[in-house]
Amino acid sequence: MNDNFEIPLPPRITEEQLAQCRDAGDYCPVLFEWYKYVGVLCNFSASIRGDSPAIREIPPLHYAVLVGLLNRCSRLMLANVALSHEGLFGETTSIIDRCIFESAVKTIWLCTKRDDESFLRFIADGLKTEIEFKEKIEKNISEQGGTPLTIESRMLKSIDNYILSSGLSTDQIVAAKKLPDLALMIDEIGHDRLLYIVGQKIGSHHVHGTWPSLKLHYLQENEGILGPRDHDCPTHVSQYMFIPLFVLQAMRSFVEFIFREGEDAEAFTLLLNEVGEQIHEMNLEVVGKDFEQDEQV
Repeated sequence: MNDNFEIPLPPRITEEQLAQCRDAGDYCPVLFEWYKYVGVLCNFSASIRGDSPAIREIPPLHYAVLVGLLNRCSRLMLANVALSHEGLFGETTSIIDRCIFESAVKTIWLCTKRDDESFLRFIADGLKTEIEFKEKIEKNISEQGGTPLTIESRMLKSIDNYILSSGLSTDQIVAAKKLPDLALMIDEIGHDRLLYIVGQKIGSHHVHGTWPSLKLHYLQENEGILGPRDHDCPTHVSQYMFIPLFVLQAMRSFVEFIFREGEDAEAFTLLLNEVGEQIHEMNLEVVGKDFEQDEQV
């Protein structure tokens, strides 16, 4: 990082803004600002150069994987900001949330494992499909007399470039152990299976268009008949809390992994923790009595 590379400042939330949220019973305006800030902060984290003197020696490709995952989280969060700034597109932001969650889990997992094999498995996992596709194209070329179509030559070149950029041979990619599924990753980073159910399984409803997703976002009842729902799905307030809190954890894992000195990591994690506390405090107001025993049961 250079001397002009300053950590972005958090939003200034006034008591008047908080009072308006409390009166309206709608905390989305304030949480939206914190959501935006976490997205920007994630972009800042991804912009820390791997060749900075403050960063310990990490294989450049491994560092690039982590930077790519964080940048993916940031870019997708900011896409959600653009989509939901008027409170709509809840059906779409839910899909994007699922993608952010997975990238954050993988960031934490890699930073927790801290070994060459885990990074190799991650990189190889995405390239196994490319190799299968390459074999299929080459088979087609062979069956058509050995002369490739222009599009086939272009696709083969693209696949070869991906493999070359990985620094791995085809044999290494094929031989690499399968990447663990997200459930195992979540277990290995010390979280309960509940996180997997909420972040992955329920999130997958919106990706795959299962019945719960159709019923929530795409259908409405009219005179006893289910038909298409209008374009009025809000982004739920919990989306502005769950994803930022988890992305903050990904950033914490990242800085604790990359910095040479513990003091440097602590200085940055202090800010991340403070942001998390602000969002958590808002969460307590939002949930209200949700976690008290229901006397009506």
